[in-house]
Amino acid sequence: MRMRTIEISVGAFLLAGILALVFLAVRVSGVSLTQSAGAYKLFARFDDIAGLRVRSKVSMAGVTIGRVAAIDVDSEYGEAIVTLEIDKRIDNLSADAGAQIQTEGILGGRYVNITQGADEEVLQDGDTITNTQGALVLENLIGEFVTRMGDS
Repeated sequence: MRMRTIEISVGAFLLAGILALVFLAVRVSGVSLTQSAGAYKLFARFDDIAGLRVRSKVSMAGVTIGRVAAIDVDSEYGEAIVTLEIDKRIDNLSADAGAQIQTEGILGGRYVNITQGADEEVLQDGDTITNTQGALVLENLIGEFVTRMGDS
């Protein structure tokens, strides 16, 4: 009887561990299991989006306000076009709002950070954010540093 209790306890512990891993995987992947209340699309053009992925978060002041819906390339201008899905509750983004690609910590993934502007006109569904700053690529900075040190 005691052996049966131990087996059930170990099984319950393993089941709890598996459920915890599934929960973690869903949270890290950015997949949402809940239905969103609605979103509108904005577009942003970047010169470099190194590491940004579809479903990456879009935040403003540290609060998640949307997700990256798609990433395309404009071969004519050599720019990346990022489609952002912004929560309908955020309906007051000014026309001169800025978008920057930033990193979540040292080893974290990339995300888009929106900064509010001062213009009274607001962005509507389908508008493009023109004030953008691409990703800061550490390898490029190190390469420039080494090149400059070699020239000295």
